[in-house]
Amino acid sequence: MRSYILAINPGSTSTKVAVFEGTENKLQKDLSHSTEELDTFDKITDQFEYRKDIIVKWFQEEGYQLDQLKAVVGRGGLLKPMPSGTYKVTDALAEDLKIGIQGEHASNLGGLIARAIAEESGVESYIVDPVAVDEFEEIARISGMPEIKRKSLLHALNVKAIAHRVAKEKETTVEELNMVIAHLGGGISVVPLRKGKMIDANNANEMGPFSPERTGGLPSGDLAKLCFSGKYASMKELKPHLRGKGGMVAYLGTNDVREALKMVESGDEKASLVLDAMAYQISKEIGAMATVLKGQVDAIVLTGGVAYADYITSRIKESVGFISEVIIKPGEDEMTALNEGVMRIEAGEKVKIYEDEVK
Repeated sequence: MRSYILAINPGSTSTKVAVFEGTENKLQKDLSHSTEELDTFDKITDQFEYRKDIIVKWFQEEGYQLDQLKAVVGRGGLLKPMPSGTYKVTDALAEDLKIGIQGEHASNLGGLIARAIAEESGVESYIVDPVAVDEFEEIARISGMPEIKRKSLLHALNVKAIAHRVAKEKETTVEELNMVIAHLGGGISVVPLRKGKMIDANNANEMGPFSPERTGGLPSGDLAKLCFSGKYASMKELKPHLRGKGGMVAYLGTNDVREALKMVESGDEKASLVLDAMAYQISKEIGAMATVLKGQVDAIVLTGGVAYADYITSRIKESVGFISEVIIKPGEDEMTALNEGVMRIEAGEKVKIYEDEVK
């Protein structure tokens, strides 16, 4: 009997896999890949067969058979700009993942592996709310400099999954609500959703609040001076200080908010100031995004790993609570989000076709 959905989420050095029966997560595993193994491949997509075989072996060793699957879903990658939703992995979608139409990323493997396993199983394969989701209105793309266009780059999978969950709790649908959702993780996305569409967002890599390991938006004049100061020989040398070594870790030496909170508890005034500043900047961004919705906000939602920190969420709530109800949904369960995307199709939501939707 076909009862299970296999979810696949490839990362840079591991592949998360999970088996669902309905809403129940029956089994989950983080399959690690050594640097030595991955270094034998020239490109990320060259890892396709290697990772697929490991997943199938794990699945079968756990006592499951491919003919028990009713669908396979993978994390979507850097495709062409597209609306949110659950997409069937078609020839065109698979080809763009394979060539890396917007760049190489481990998540590009998600749809490719899902399709290969699904074909062996005789079922459909899907991706859900990939990194490439773009529902911006044209006015949101204007940057102030014609050579530079604002881009949609955000934590779409978790943001949309949380939006659906909040709507369900309110006994309605995302199409009936306006929300500002702040994904608070290693990077931070603050997103206004109008009737289910993510119509704006800060670029989680280079705009908006600083995060545990990213600088967020910086004073452009000072950044330009730094670039030409001679301190950094190239963009390659500077880039890690913007993403990876920027934000909280640059000030406190840790990208773990739990460690920063211990510093606060020990009386470290600098740590207090930095965490307060992060909450301050997140609050300002939420306020800005509320204006995109013209103040008609049904809920503000805080999610992601940092949302576990009451020290931060309480300060945000104090600052933005006058706008709307503040709901805290900590954590980022991408595997559940992938499964929920397929379940929405089973419940009657229309599956999307990449060729029909891309811009």
